[in-house]
Amino acid sequence: VFCVSIFFFLMIRRPPRSTLFPYTTLFRSGVDLHARSIYICIMNKDRKVLVHRKIRNTSTDILLRILQPYKHDLVVGAESTFAWYWLADFCAENDIEFVLGNALYMKAIHGGKAKNDRIDSKKITLLLQGGMFPLAYVYPGEKRALRDLLRRRLHFVRLRGELFAHIQTINYQNNNQSLPRLGNCKSARSDVPDRFDNETTRKIVESDLEMIEYYDQLIPKMEWYIFSKTTQLYQKELAVLTSARGIGRTIALTILFEVDSIDRFSSVQEFASYCRVIKCTHESAGKKYGTGGAKIGNPYLKYAFSEAVYCMARHNPDIRKYLQKMERKHGKSKGKIILAHKIARAVYFMLKRGTVFDENKFLNRTLTVIRDA
Repeated sequence: VFCVSIFFFLMIRRPPRSTLFPYTTLFRSGVDLHARSIYICIMNKDRKVLVHRKIRNTSTDILLRILQPYKHDLVVGAESTFAWYWLADFCAENDIEFVLGNALYMKAIHGGKAKNDRIDSKKITLLLQGGMFPLAYVYPGEKRALRDLLRRRLHFVRLRGELFAHIQTINYQNNNQSLPRLGNCKSARSDVPDRFDNETTRKIVESDLEMIEYYDQLIPKMEWYIFSKTTQLYQKELAVLTSARGIGRTIALTILFEVDSIDRFSSVQEFASYCRVIKCTHESAGKKYGTGGAKIGNPYLKYAFSEAVYCMARHNPDIRKYLQKMERKHGKSKGKIILAHKIARAVYFMLKRGTVFDENKFLNRTLTVIRDA
């Protein structure tokens, strides 16, 4: 009798939503997000529309009042646009399940002739209803601001590089001698404006140098703040990644913040695809029609592994030889992509197993043991 009771309890009890999503909730809500307003649609399991209206983003009390009768068995879905942060936090605070949809895939699935906010919110709800909702990763709120700060640091680094390139362009326009490497030698920057006879041109160069000087002070401050906040957050993972010569703290933190948890990738191929280091082939009837999907994935991980190629080749002679071999065989561009893919695979297994970098395994080398006679 006891065994029979346990059997029926396991059969009728409701499993976790994460294993049965999206078929177990009684109510589904699709939200079309915008900067100042949302359009919300709520359906029951019979596809009857219960709520379909527009709300201002600041009216969270009205939104909670609308969701209150259904929140005991409700899932809310939205597209992964720039404005989803507050909605995810709102659902977490009120114990409402929230799922995020990949905007590119959702556009491909529910694209139609007519389009407006009312139609879009209903289509998002129907995707939840039919199990066709393409899930994206809901990044944890406690780490989200640090990740965005790290992305902002990269933006400022690129702006700084554009200023150097602009000075070099002006130098070529005036047919002057080649400039020294201004990024590594601050003392050489003071003589650069004197190269130009035109007063206005000198003013342009001085403005660029002044902005570079400001970025030189701002970027290290941002890095120090990020490192101080993440010392305990990713202590083990940071030690694992920086064990590879050439992967410094900035590249390692970029990888860790963009990945968050390596367990969300079921295979190394899925991780490499997310990092944009491999392309997908387009094939039909046994014929290949090229590749695609180059813009699907995480651009910041693509940047991190592209930088890791140069840094690891600079600090490891054997890896530099491997890169040169790949470039001779496949060309410079493809050779670097091959090494970036190889580094991404190594990072996946390093984080998955918690092991440090092994150069012999990375280069598929076998060590020969010489025994004494």
